[in-house]
Amino acid sequence: MRIAFFGSSLVSAYWNGAATYYRGIIRALSQLGYRVTFYEPDAFERQRHRDMPDPDWATVVVYPATDDGVARALEAAKGADLVVKASGVGVFDALLEAEIASLQSPGRLVIYWDVDAPATLDRLAADPGDPLHRLLPRYDLVLTYGGGTPVVDAFLALGAQACVPVYNALDVSTHHPVPPQPRFAADLAFLGNRLPDREARVEEFFLRPAAFLPDRRFLLGGNGWQDKSMPANIRYLGHVYTNDHNAVNCSAMAVLNINRESMARYGFSPPTRVFEVAGGGGCLLTDAWEGIEAFLEPGVEVLVATSGRQVATHLETLSPTQARAIGAAALRRVRAEHTYAHRAALVHTLLGGVRRGDAA
Repeated sequence: MRIAFFGSSLVSAYWNGAATYYRGIIRALSQLGYRVTFYEPDAFERQRHRDMPDPDWATVVVYPATDDGVARALEAAKGADLVVKASGVGVFDALLEAEIASLQSPGRLVIYWDVDAPATLDRLAADPGDPLHRLLPRYDLVLTYGGGTPVVDAFLALGAQACVPVYNALDVSTHHPVPPQPRFAADLAFLGNRLPDREARVEEFFLRPAAFLPDRRFLLGGNGWQDKSMPANIRYLGHVYTNDHNAVNCSAMAVLNINRESMARYGFSPPTRVFEVAGGGGCLLTDAWEGIEAFLEPGVEVLVATSGRQVATHLETLSPTQARAIGAAALRRVRAEHTYAHRAALVHTLLGGVRRGDAA
């Protein structure tokens, strides 16, 4: 099957947290025989900040972020058997939502693949006149990368023919244990871009623990934090390219995951970072969210905190030996149950169901 996939970027993770999700899913689908062409706009300086060359498991088409550029990409996509519109492309989203829905035909499937379902659902709830209300029922299937039952029920109530979460996972080819590097040594590391929906939670779960523990070392990576006031024991790295993520995950005693507020509210939305840390054998410490136990066992495979004070308490009581044991247990779990090969097998089954008319 030939797939035309419209997303933010496959080759650049710059201001693009979905990149590793796209890569894992598409690489695994290619191993099942799918031929994927990924269409991404030349926008937000992502092409200047590539962190990988064009892969051999997908064809990458970078189109100009212009009316003519997106029109040419859509015309080329008509040769595919399946056209995917991912949420959050960043430019021409409304146009792509409408045009890709119109490509649905007996010989061509169309899928709306939501990589930020809470944001989409909040957007639709705030605007009853949003064109996506009438477009969603025209898509053969809605896939999301998280959200569980609340998200599924919400999309079905909006008229989606079927909605299935395809969760983030581990790409074993890119995220794995590596030797620790002194430049990333820390008691706690956090990688995440500065976003309005996350900043208050970063203050609570990362900046406050650093203030509680002035003798401990904290490491912060991601875009946008350069002018943020923070305790002196936090070392800011700026943007961390994906080829350094393994080293960060394996060099800090613990690595923090902080969900954006909307994802924590909906639950069952493990970010990519959860599986990247576990896949490197790192000790993951996450803010609390409903559904964590469906992916990792709290206290055994992951540490869970409900407040910044609890993050600090975990760090005060955690030994390097305990951290390594938690990381090793998480690594075993995600390799056994949560790889992109598992997710691609689910997508393959779903696509067969859509063609038979029983995807729901």
